[in-house]
Amino acid sequence: MAIGFDDLVRALELWLKLNKKPKQTGANVNTDLDPVLLVPGIGGSILHAVNIDDDSYERVWVRFVAAEYKLKTKLWSRYDSSTGKTESMDPKTTIAVPEDRHGLYAIDILDPDLVIGSESVYYFHDMIVEMLKWGYQEGTTLFGFGYDFRQSNRLPETMDKLAAKLAAVYNAAGGKKINIITHSMGGILVKCFMALHTDIFEKYVKNWIAVCAPFQGAPGCTNSTFLNGMSFVEGWEQRLYISKWSMHQLLMECPSIYELMGPRNFNWQVIPRLELFRKHDSDGNSRIILESYTPSDNVGVLKEALATNTINYNGLDLPLPFNSDILKWANETWEILSSAKLPSGVKFYNIYGTNLATSHTVCYGSQDKPVTDLEQLRYFEAKYICVDGDGTVPVESAKADGLNAEARVGIPGEHRGILCEPHLFRIIKHWLRAGDPDPFYDPLNDYVILPTAFEMESHKEKGVEVASLKEEWDVISKDQDEQSNSDDKMEMRSISVSHDGTKAHATVTVREGKQHVELKAVTVSVDA
Repeated sequence: MAIGFDDLVRALELWLKLNKKPKQTGANVNTDLDPVLLVPGIGGSILHAVNIDDDSYERVWVRFVAAEYKLKTKLWSRYDSSTGKTESMDPKTTIAVPEDRHGLYAIDILDPDLVIGSESVYYFHDMIVEMLKWGYQEGTTLFGFGYDFRQSNRLPETMDKLAAKLAAVYNAAGGKKINIITHSMGGILVKCFMALHTDIFEKYVKNWIAVCAPFQGAPGCTNSTFLNGMSFVEGWEQRLYISKWSMHQLLMECPSIYELMGPRNFNWQVIPRLELFRKHDSDGNSRIILESYTPSDNVGVLKEALATNTINYNGLDLPLPFNSDILKWANETWEILSSAKLPSGVKFYNIYGTNLATSHTVCYGSQDKPVTDLEQLRYFEAKYICVDGDGTVPVESAKADGLNAEARVGIPGEHRGILCEPHLFRIIKHWLRAGDPDPFYDPLNDYVILPTAFEMESHKEKGVEVASLKEEWDVISKDQDEQSNSDDKMEMRSISVSHDGTKAHATVTVREGKQHVELKAVTVSVDA
């Protein structure tokens, strides 16, 4: 009996599931912890294609086996301007997000059956494992919210699902308010919800921690995506996965990508641009001119470059130009985002990625090979002028949240890889007061300062009673977490004290060789 390719794929997937090791759970459950809801970014949720005739389903995102075929047949979409929703081209298919493990399954490992190179499809996996160690428990204090990332971040259907999720988490945790941790575009989605449903947000949310959120978009990334496509994974896995151009055809009808272009009126310190070397003829003379377009005037270039873009579906060539209707919807989204206010009872924290070259201005052509036809831009290799960021989102965009943040902290790391960073875990653990929080940890500098031997002397200085510390302090950085060298002491050199109302603030300066570490705004307890 002949076996078809699809049958072989299903047999392989079943074999992988049967041989998969069971998931380990946390050893020490702490039911006193406030609940946490994890919200991923674009591409960060498993998607199932559901057959409307018999409710059968299959995972279509993410999968490495037959990935390109499933993307084209199940996920390619067309936008409906009357609803603001993008609908799959297959009329017999709807897209759903699995709810297994209280929503965590969909945002943990995006291809759970992948054995080799599985790290490439890890999403919140490392964070989930870490939080289980701190005492969180799936379904009691730890939850996930996956969503169809093709859609707008303010799609009413998604907003309703998030409202229902917050209520469910709140009730499951016994009426405790929720800590939301978002990554990337998940921060835009949650900010949309906060703007549109402020009362619900305030009722259920205690803290919101945004990680690598493109609060003012990712202009360099989106410009190159519209013109050249996007790779979801890097390295050798690209050969087994989806081509950049197939991803391009998917994203052309996704409101979420248009919303990542950012607002037209943001006052950038470093303005992102779309640049073209083009040949101009005048008075019989030819010269090459570098044309430069800001976010407020680059849409014309995108429209002309994609005017004849088509998609071949079921043997038919269908037009797929730059979609002005989606752009109009996206601009309305940014108007909503600009009005978002943080409720008084909610604390907001912002973590952003640094130290990586991040595309900001995208340039096509050169003096030797200018652009003569904008429709050929898709075949040009882009050159980038970069700024500091996480490789995807510029620091300037990530920091410009427009909210009254408790803290904004930069972490060196890559946009998605930062979710695996121990540095990130230390900060989140400190802010959530989870596990065994270290009272001496300073997330702004990622230092732990521990007094080893000291003597307290009370005295008055200009009418303010302060505490004066003597002897030596250990300064333990992230590089010294595993082992400490007792010879590496930092001797305290000075304390300066200023009085502000009823509080005293100290600046502590310590020295090790030629390096200084300064801890600012350290509160000094005053006992009269």
